[in-house]
Amino acid sequence: MEKTSVRKPFRQYFKVNYALYLMSVPGLIYVIGYKFLPLIGLQLAFKDYDMFAGNGLLDSMLKSPWVGLSYFESIFGSDQFWRLLRNTVSISVLKIAILFPLPILLAVLMNEMQSMRFKRGVQTLIYLPHFLSWVIIHGIFSTLLSTNGVLNNFLTALGQPTISPYTDSALFRPLLIFTEGWKETGWSAIVYLAALTAIDPQLYEAATVDGANRLQRMWHVTLPGILPVVSLMLLLRVGSILAAGTEQILAMYNPAVYDVADVLQTYIYRVGLGKMDFSTGTAMGLFESIIGFALTVGCNGLSKKFFGRSLW
Repeated sequence: MEKTSVRKPFRQYFKVNYALYLMSVPGLIYVIGYKFLPLIGLQLAFKDYDMFAGNGLLDSMLKSPWVGLSYFESIFGSDQFWRLLRNTVSISVLKIAILFPLPILLAVLMNEMQSMRFKRGVQTLIYLPHFLSWVIIHGIFSTLLSTNGVLNNFLTALGQPTISPYTDSALFRPLLIFTEGWKETGWSAIVYLAALTAIDPQLYEAATVDGANRLQRMWHVTLPGILPVVSLMLLLRVGSILAAGTEQILAMYNPAVYDVADVLQTYIYRVGLGKMDFSTGTAMGLFESIIGFALTVGCNGLSKKFFGRSLW
């Protein structure tokens, strides 16, 4: 006789697993407080917000007049917007093309290390920069690259002209890419190192028996074994393509390089908080979120079709 499964009442299930629900409370508070409640403010993109229209933030928001899509029309009709969008996409694409493969390569190379003691030492060194804030990193590199810094002193000794990456539009983007790679490559390799532990060791043994050398084992066993994780991480990265590293750019850029470094989120910060133009900032932020959502959904579909893996 076939057994039928009986679903336990939720109250009984909660009594048995109440500790798990209790541990989820801080996460729920964070998600509700920082992700869902701020969605109320999206209406500012469609209103001429006046903070003095009511008695308090919410009251002023409700009493501000509706203006429809006028802020979006103003944004899309501005040459500055298209410059910001071009800078944002350019910086993000460069970072993906140059920096995305580095953690994968680093994880594969570390996986081939035989000495565990040496491997742990390398891991400690490459993880450390991740825990430094962008303000500290900006201070380090601005000192190294200043007029009397180590690099310019070395160039002067060689009879070469000095450089100033912080004020040179041609060098500022390479500086952004280099500093982010220095800071995050080691930390980003963790997820690939974890994926490597899931590969069946018997696959390496079979490849060795078949005469594969170390490089061939890396190409035919290691890389295919972490390909689903690689596709998932690429999907997440492409979905946030309009987030070009706001914290990094805010800490490092200046008016001399606005033409190549000013991106959507830095402009939203300057306009929304600096000039108190909350409606324009909200409209640009909403546009960025919609594009990011569309890219995530589209890339998720492509990943599911070609790799058989997806976020949902």
